[in-house]
Amino acid sequence: MSSYFRNAMQVFKLLNKSNCKECFKPTCLAFAGSVFKGEKRLDECPYLSADVIMQFKDAPQKIPAIDQGASDIIEHYRKALAEIDLESKAEALGGILADDKLVIKVMGKNVSIDQNGKIFTDIHANQWVIMPLLNYIVQCKDDPISGIWVPFRELPSGRAWQGLFEKQSEELIKKVADTYPGFFQEILELFNGKKVEKHYKSDIALVVYPLPKIPILICYWLAEDGIESDLHLFFDAKTEDYLHINSIYAIGAGLARMFEKLAIKHGF
Repeated sequence: MSSYFRNAMQVFKLLNKSNCKECFKPTCLAFAGSVFKGEKRLDECPYLSADVIMQFKDAPQKIPAIDQGASDIIEHYRKALAEIDLESKAEALGGILADDKLVIKVMGKNVSIDQNGKIFTDIHANQWVIMPLLNYIVQCKDDPISGIWVPFRELPSGRAWQGLFEKQSEELIKKVADTYPGFFQEILELFNGKKVEKHYKSDIALVVYPLPKIPILICYWLAEDGIESDLHLFFDAKTEDYLHINSIYAIGAGLARMFEKLAIKHGF
C-alpha cells in the first residue's frame, strides 16, 4: 500500500470525477482506491495535468502484474467491441471478415473473434493473448506504422513500465537465447519471423508480428571478449496508437513465457 497518500480520498480529490472509465475502472473513486493500494499509477488517469503528475511523480506507486485486474480490462474491451462494425474495420486491422467473424493473424496464426469477443483459435488463448487482441481491435487506427524502431522506454508511456518490462520480457527472452541454440530458428519457423539486417550492430536481428500492425524487432548480441550477451526488443514508434501500454507490456511478457516453453520442450 502506498504510504505517500494517507487514504484514497487524497487521490480522489485530484481527479475530475467524470467517471470516464478510460483507466479501466468503473468510477474515479475506484481508480483512487487502486492508486492508494498500489494497483494503479496516478498517470493512468488521462485527464490529470502534467503539473499534478509531476508533483506526485515520486510517490511509491507500483505497476501491477498483468493478472491484477486483467479480467476487468478484458471485459471493458469486450463491451467496446460489441459497438464496433467489424466488417468496416477489418482491413484497417490487417484482417478479413469470414462467417461474421474477424479473422486476424496473432503470432502468424489465424485467430477468429466474433462480435461478443469470443475467440476461436488453435493456439492457447490466455490473458497475454486476449487482452492485447481485444485492445488492438478497439483502439487500432486506420493509418500506416511509422517504420521507425524505438526501445520500449522511448514509447510515450514506456519509461514508467521499463523496469518491469526488462525483468518480465527482455531478461527472460535473453536467458532462453543464451541457453537454447535453436531459439532464433524456432522463432523463424513457428512464428513466421523474418531475418532482417543487423540493426544496432547486433549479431542476430529478426522481426515478429504478434499482431498485424505491431512488429517487434528482436536484437541479440553474442557474448564476446568477456562482455556478456545482450538482447533488446524494439517497437514501431507509433505502437501506442494501436495498443495501450499495458497491452504492449503483456505482449512482451507473453512472448517471454512462450519462448520459455519452447526451451523447456527441447530440454533446456
